[in-house]
Amino acid sequence: MDIFSKRDGPRPEDVRAKRLISENAGTIRRLADQISNGGFTKMRQDEARRKQAPKPDGLLIYSMSTAARSDDPDPYVRVSLSGRVALVDSNNGHQIQLLGELRRSFGAQRFVLATAANGFVSPVSAEIEAALTQYEDVELGPDFTEKDIVQKFGACLGLSDKWQENRDEPELQTEKGHGIAEDDSSELL
Repeated sequence: MDIFSKRDGPRPEDVRAKRLISENAGTIRRLADQISNGGFTKMRQDEARRKQAPKPDGLLIYSMSTAARSDDPDPYVRVSLSGRVALVDSNNGHQIQLLGELRRSFGAQRFVLATAANGFVSPVSAEIEAALTQYEDVELGPDFTEKDIVQKFGACLGLSDKWQENRDEPELQTEKGHGIAEDDSSELL
C-alpha cells in the first residue's frame, strides 16, 4: 500500500542536493573545465556575450528604411474619380476628412456637404460646415471644374494651394536643380 501526502515546499533530499551543489560550485566548475579542456568556461562566456546588447563602438550603422515623415499633416483638397471631395494629407496620402460628394442628376452637378442631415456617418466639424455652407446644394455649372473646386474649397478652409499647383504642372528640374533645360554636352569632352 502506497501513502501519498501533500507537503508544502521542496522535499528535504532536494534541499540537501541543492545545498551540496552550491557549496561545491567552484570545484564542479574546475572539474568541468578540466574534463572539457576549457570548453565549459568558454561556453558560459559565449552565452553571456550573446545576452548582451550590441555596442555601437566604432560601428557605422546605416538605416535602410525610408525617410521619416513629419507627424504634422499637410492637408489639401482632393476630388476623387467617384466624385468624393476629401481633405487629404500630402505627407502620406491618407484621407483626413470627407468633405462631401459631387452628385449628378439630370445633367446638373451639385455638391452635397458631409453632414448628419445629408446621411453621412462621419459628419464634418462645425467650422468646416460653416466654411463650405455657401457651396452646399448649389448647382455647379460645366465651367466650374474640379480644379476650381479644389481652389475654392482650399481658399475657404484656409489651406495653401502650393501643393495642388505643383501637382498639376510638370517639373522641369534637371540634375543640377535650376529648373531650366541645360546643354551638358561640354561635360562629355
